[in-house]
Amino acid sequence: MPPPSDIVKVAIEWPGANAQLIEIDQKKPLSSIVREVCDGWSLSGAEQFALRYADGPQLYITEQSRCDIKNGTILRLAISPARAARQLLERIQSHGIDARLEALKELAKLSADPTFAAEFITMEGIGTLARLVESGTHFGEMLAFTLTAFLELMDHGIVSWDLLSLSFIKQIAGYVNQPMVDVSILQRSLAILESMVLNSHSLYHRVAQEITVGQLIGHLQVSNQEIQTYAIALINALFLKAPEDRRQAECTNPLDQQLTEMASTLAQKHLRSIILNHIIRGNRPIKAEMAHQLYVLQVLTFNLLEERMMTKMDPNDQAQRDIIFELRRIAFDGENDTGGTEKRKAMYTKDYKMLGFTNHVNPATDFTQTPPGMLALDNMLYLAKLHQDTYIRIVLENSSREDKHECPFGRCAIELTRMLCEILQVGELPNEGCNDYHPMFFTHDRAWEEFFCVCIQLLNKTWKEMRATAEDFNKVMQVVREQITRALAMKPASLDQLKSKLRSLSYSEVLRLRQTERMSQDDFQSPPIIELRERIQPEILELIKQQRLNRLCEGSCFRKLGNRRRQEKFWFCRLSLNHKVLHYGDLDESPQGEVPFELLSDKIHVSDVKSVVTGKDCPHMKEKSALKQNKEVLELAFSVFYDPDETLNFVAPNKYEYCIWTDGLCALLGREMSSDLTRSDLDTLINMEMKLRLLDLENITIPEAPPPVPKEPSSYNFTYNYS
Repeated sequence: MPPPSDIVKVAIEWPGANAQLIEIDQKKPLSSIVREVCDGWSLSGAEQFALRYADGPQLYITEQSRCDIKNGTILRLAISPARAARQLLERIQSHGIDARLEALKELAKLSADPTFAAEFITMEGIGTLARLVESGTHFGEMLAFTLTAFLELMDHGIVSWDLLSLSFIKQIAGYVNQPMVDVSILQRSLAILESMVLNSHSLYHRVAQEITVGQLIGHLQVSNQEIQTYAIALINALFLKAPEDRRQAECTNPLDQQLTEMASTLAQKHLRSIILNHIIRGNRPIKAEMAHQLYVLQVLTFNLLEERMMTKMDPNDQAQRDIIFELRRIAFDGENDTGGTEKRKAMYTKDYKMLGFTNHVNPATDFTQTPPGMLALDNMLYLAKLHQDTYIRIVLENSSREDKHECPFGRCAIELTRMLCEILQVGELPNEGCNDYHPMFFTHDRAWEEFFCVCIQLLNKTWKEMRATAEDFNKVMQVVREQITRALAMKPASLDQLKSKLRSLSYSEVLRLRQTERMSQDDFQSPPIIELRERIQPEILELIKQQRLNRLCEGSCFRKLGNRRRQEKFWFCRLSLNHKVLHYGDLDESPQGEVPFELLSDKIHVSDVKSVVTGKDCPHMKEKSALKQNKEVLELAFSVFYDPDETLNFVAPNKYEYCIWTDGLCALLGREMSSDLTRSDLDTLINMEMKLRLLDLENITIPEAPPPVPKEPSSYNFTYNYS
């Protein structure tokens, strides 16, 4: 007979003594259990002791967390969090250097425990650590452990970052600005500055006054990718929190400027080339966190376009109208403006029609819709001035075509700008956990404008290939969007590679790809084929189910949600080979390959799993609902509910892993696999199998009938025709 659900069998260790094997009654107060354990070793003062896990993070067990204890868990009797905090606080203020170093080392480890952290903070421990840093007397390991403990304690969110003094900020910034500083100290200093900026508006201004671009560029040129990642993360944090006027500010000496003037900084060739040559094209593979920071930098850079994108043109603003006049002048430079006012107006109207504007009389009204607003005009002017031959060729080439086949440059440029803003999500906040950066946008100082110039030439080429007329405008734009998104999905490393990939995605090639992808909808609609499809489907579903379960057995690494730092914040989960247990546990770093079951200290029996929920129904998503950048995280979240009323919360690293895990968990519970990936795989595999079977039928050779065996004469006369 199985033990009651509220009884847990564990082993409890104590240094120098034999372990106790006991049964914990979850209905009894934790203090009573600790007293019984102390009595077993004849230890007095049970209120000075507590239970901790012996493996993994070795967290203290509280009344709130005791329900996580599983059968077979190894625990350890330890001094209570309050007693430990008091002792460590005394030791780190002692005069003995060795004793202080050991105390700080232990504190750095214990500070990740929320129970201990709460006790240490209550005793003004953070203030003590801050004063140690401000004194400037700690160096090397001692300083590294101090900063680690400080960062871990602040990461719990118990106290406000606003309480930090200017002296502390200057000291931390000083470690970042020093030319030679220990790697561990530099990492933690960069992480502390990033957290200050992200968590406090007032500290943002103080940090921005202490750190310059030139000081951070040096950290991007080192061989340590962790340092590079922390440095870009700090740049992103300052950029994200910068006021609008500071983001758009101009500066003549970009390397000496404060990091509040971000727009000109990110446009400077030096910073961009450092990122390109030392990170993107470096000799080390880019890790997930670095990819995320590059993606964030890309998004924030493009978001500088939002103001122009949302600015309507004022048809009465002469300076803005002059830009349109400049477009006309460059295109039709050989024609003068002689003649009377009426003649000049008629000529302008004709020219604006040839330029492809919708309003031939007052083309300024074409730019009053947002998006793309004035951004479209900026793009057109860039093309006209920096790629003048291309601009003139496009305009004149179309103005010489028959009216019904001309490609209206102005209208196309405006719609293309709107489309590119949608594709690159200009104006949207970065998504947490997304790594979708494009290397080619780091290869040019004016990457956005150059991207537009490549795409407008593609649009003109596609228009000709489709032999389009004005009525086909929307169809052409749909094809161009597909060409661009397909090319971007291939992650071209440069703008030249983008051009090459777009050349290969001609209109005929897009049609071929569409036809191939729609094959399942077009070819298999007859009743016999539908019947064959229904017969094949269970076999394919079983095949997909086995593949999903095999992937769960291999396991996946997940990042802990809400962590802004890049160390010791991963965990791994995998299914046992007999499909009966989910094993999981924390990791120090993202693993390279499979993680052995022995390293995963926690487990859930599949038989205890009640349900799997996704998205906004997950408990950890309800807690995070206030964050703007959680749209993508919401789409990757799922939770496992298991007895007794506990949850294991996941955020998948990408959509593929999300589908694999949700499908696999549903398969374990005997429920329908309903992800987009399963539907796609099901259609693909069924169509492949049906094609193979139909091909086999076509290749069957029916043997000729053997010659008839001669029979005895009878009263019946048969005529055999062997032809």
